[in-house]
Amino acid sequence: MDAAQQEATARARELQRNWYGEPLGALFRKLIDDLGLNQARLAGVLGLSAPMLSQLMSGQRAKIGNPAVVQRVLLLQELAGQVADGSVSAAEATERMDEIKRSQGGSVLSNTTQTTSSSGAPTVKRVVREIQSLLRSVAAAGDIIDAADSLAPTHPELAEFLRVYGAGRTSDAVAHYQSHQN
Repeated sequence: MDAAQQEATARARELQRNWYGEPLGALFRKLIDDLGLNQARLAGVLGLSAPMLSQLMSGQRAKIGNPAVVQRVLLLQELAGQVADGSVSAAEATERMDEIKRSQGGSVLSNTTQTTSSSGAPTVKRVVREIQSLLRSVAAAGDIIDAADSLAPTHPELAEFLRVYGAGRTSDAVAHYQSHQN
């Protein structure tokens, strides 16, 4: 890969980080690992061609152009969280992936499916991801950190919230939430 290609790939990954919270290669690899998929199966569930998925993962393409595909990514992230917390079995996950594959998507900003625990309450991971999605839909991680730095002297709790939930990793935000529940 020449310098121009490397620069274009780095730029695409940075755009992905701003738009999706992390480079799509990392996001898709997590889905593959968490849901026990291969790239071809993931591409099929998302409604992408295998070459398009590969281009997004490698940074040759920056943006998912189809809002229905973005919605399916969000649904798969929710499902992966449910599999991780044990509220959905592997067999149920397979059925849900088939449903997701058939879905036409919906509004990227308002997900109509609600992930809940057995008590009927939304899971912590689901709530954290919704907060992150909302914050990241209006500002890039760097901008959120800048805002947190500006707020820190007068509103330290809000600054911490923005750093953890707006610019941090989902797992760190869930751990932060759980540590403050005691």
